[in-house]
Amino acid sequence: MISENNETGESVFSLRTIFVLAFFILILVVAWIFLFGSKADEEIFVCGDGTFYDTCSSAKPYFCSDRMLLEKVSVCGCPEILKKEGNSCISNYQNSSKEITLKYVLNGEEKEINYVVYEGLVDYLFNLPKGISSNGDAELLRKDFKLKKIDEKEQRELLLPLVIKIQNITGVKKEQAKIAVSLVQNIPYVESEKNYTMRNIVFNYSRYPYEVLYDNAGICGEKSELLAFLLREIGYEVVIFSFPLINHEGVGVACSKIFDFEDSGYCYIETTSAENLNGLVKSLPEEYEIIPISEGEYFGWKV
Repeated sequence: MISENNETGESVFSLRTIFVLAFFILILVVAWIFLFGSKADEEIFVCGDGTFYDTCSSAKPYFCSDRMLLEKVSVCGCPEILKKEGNSCISNYQNSSKEITLKYVLNGEEKEINYVVYEGLVDYLFNLPKGISSNGDAELLRKDFKLKKIDEKEQRELLLPLVIKIQNITGVKKEQAKIAVSLVQNIPYVESEKNYTMRNIVFNYSRYPYEVLYDNAGICGEKSELLAFLLREIGYEVVIFSFPLINHEGVGVACSKIFDFEDSGYCYIETTSAENLNGLVKSLPEEYEIIPISEGEYFGWKV
């Protein structure tokens, strides 16, 4: 009987000890959250592009300070193709400016970005050679022509400030992508009125991504190239979907196979409009080509 009573007493004592320790730990956790948790949530030590505080971004001349990417030429310098002017980096084609308003929707709220564009760069892009020189050994692919427009160096330097504006709005990469998608979808679907002549044949002109912004107009392929540029600079793995049977293009971003388009590994993004997206996707033909644009991160979790 004594042995049984001792065992019962030890069991009660053990349970009581565990309860007290658990209660004490709970109090410590609650106290830590109250004292430090909210502060930890507020403290963000990187800017929207992942650059640490008080450090130059890889995109010169931007400097990360208090969650914002700011021009700081005196510390970060300028890209080789730009010239220093005061505390800014200036392009040779940065003339005849106008301000445009780019609308987007984020979390159900309509917002806008004011952005300055330059006619000087538009004229430069229009007068670039329309073809691609080749030594004849390598076959030119659609990818070559896409990257020719997306990678244009002078254009990139005057498009990057738009990426910076997006990254300064939110440090959450997925929300940056949503802003870029909505911004492009809100650009009106309008064909270019320009054309050019090659070998006595008149062709319709296809805008560069920067020209889509300047004109506030573009068709599916042009708008897809602009969105591909923005998502690439934000840091995602990006492709362009080409549907030759219906002469249509859209953008793909790497995502989980749970949500991808036709087991492609990429979520499809319709660039012409945000309306009736499900209907548009369902009507797309099964035959398509994937044009790789960039490597990068997945949109969401990789499964």
